[in-house]
Amino acid sequence: MNTLTKTAAQDLSAEKKPALPFLSSSPHVRSKLTTGQVMYDVILALCPAAVVGVYHHGFHAFMVIAVSILTAVMTEFIFDYVTKRPNTVKDGSAVVTGLLLALCLPASVPLYIPYAGSLFAILFVKCLFGGLGKNFMNPALAGRCFLLISFGGAMTSYAVDGVTSSTPLADLAAGELVHVGSAFLGFQNGVIGGSVAALMLGGFYLWIVGGITFEIPAAALVSFSLFIALFGGQGFDPAFIAAHLVGGGIVMGAVFMATDPVTSPVTSTGQLIFGALVGILSGVFRVLGSAADSVSYAIIISNMAVPLIDEFCVPKPYGHRPQAMEDEKRPLLPKPALTLCVITLIAGVALSGVYKLTKDAIAQQQMAANLASYQAVCPGAESFAYDDTLTAAIEALGGEVYGTDFGKVTINEAVVGTDASGNPAGYVVSVTSGDGMEGNITLSVGIQADGTVSGIAFTELNETPGLGSLCGEEPFMSQFAGVNTDRFVLNKAGGSTADNEIDSVSGASISSGAVVNAVNAALNFCAANLG
Repeated sequence: MNTLTKTAAQDLSAEKKPALPFLSSSPHVRSKLTTGQVMYDVILALCPAAVVGVYHHGFHAFMVIAVSILTAVMTEFIFDYVTKRPNTVKDGSAVVTGLLLALCLPASVPLYIPYAGSLFAILFVKCLFGGLGKNFMNPALAGRCFLLISFGGAMTSYAVDGVTSSTPLADLAAGELVHVGSAFLGFQNGVIGGSVAALMLGGFYLWIVGGITFEIPAAALVSFSLFIALFGGQGFDPAFIAAHLVGGGIVMGAVFMATDPVTSPVTSTGQLIFGALVGILSGVFRVLGSAADSVSYAIIISNMAVPLIDEFCVPKPYGHRPQAMEDEKRPLLPKPALTLCVITLIAGVALSGVYKLTKDAIAQQQMAANLASYQAVCPGAESFAYDDTLTAAIEALGGEVYGTDFGKVTINEAVVGTDASGNPAGYVVSVTSGDGMEGNITLSVGIQADGTVSGIAFTELNETPGLGSLCGEEPFMSQFAGVNTDRFVLNKAGGSTADNEIDSVSGASISSGAVVNAVNAALNFCAANLG
């Protein structure tokens, strides 16, 4: 009995002793910041851009923001409730996702667009991956990319007060001037959160309160500017570089999206590398890509590289001995990465083989399509032949962009059409514009001896159905036929009265401008080489 009592007393005494807390090895870092505080700081930093966007674009922009935020919050709340997880709505991350996504949208989009985008971002990119801290890419960016792929027409239609017009990036692509000051303040067409001044104000606030560091934004903007200066086609032109910086989403992406602590590197060195990668990819897509603004894709691709960046940028711990840890070294290329490389190599070899087998057939079909387009724009010709002067001029270009006033236009081929008696019936110039919304636009331009345009015909037009694709319809194409001019002018507002004014396809000013530039390049080429 005494033994039992003693044992029980010992057990009771042990239960009363407080358990020692578990302490990890030093160093220890203390911070007053919480997830909720960081998220609410981001919300506060985005408020200036939201206010300017609503002021400029009107009440519908406010509705887009409201629907996006409400959908994001309700989706996370319902998911937590159904899966019996703790309610995470109060940390503010869902509000940040909804607000960021809304500021990346055109103000004129239907309200189902922010609903679908926020639903996808929260449910598929955040919640199904385990919630905040476990998503491998920024949910707002993923939602925007989902909308661009699924609703391309609505996502590329910009209007203010119901009037459709081009964005600063579209004007740059068309070779037109951009009012940098107006774009900087956010008073030109574009997305709701297009005010660079407001975004920089919010970014400065985040930097002051410790929400972000300077490495990623600085590296992204500097590398992007250098790329534009080196490969943008205008050299180190401050006005041209500034126009690219204030146009599009490079500032928003660099300050608010690339700095997402969940999907960015943890070390300063890694953040500099990550920011430079974002800036360079954004420049590549801006200069060489088919879409005017692809910063979202640049950041998502860079997010994929974050684990690798962290792998090589982790600082060596104090007392690290390479010889003692020799056995712990991991291979330079993980096995899954090596397997993926092998699969990609096999697929590349297979595709190359298919291309070689079908190359001749594709070339013949392309020649037939070209001949049909030549006949369409030069109906009086019985046959077509090359002209030595025009051929030599094309060869001298070496495949480079033609001129500096026509965007990314190249001259492919020029032929002379002759009638049944062997007399010249006109000229046909094949041109390609790289400024289309969905890729290259290739067309044949028929030009009579006196410079009158006899017509245009497309051999490559992959623009957005119902928008840019309407450039291949008769109402738009017929505006060029029978006009004798040195240069056509795009009228974005419509209702043209002059012969050389071309009414833009509504909602497709980028595609329309690319076609007008291509025709102008063909006219200029013939005038320069044939007088």
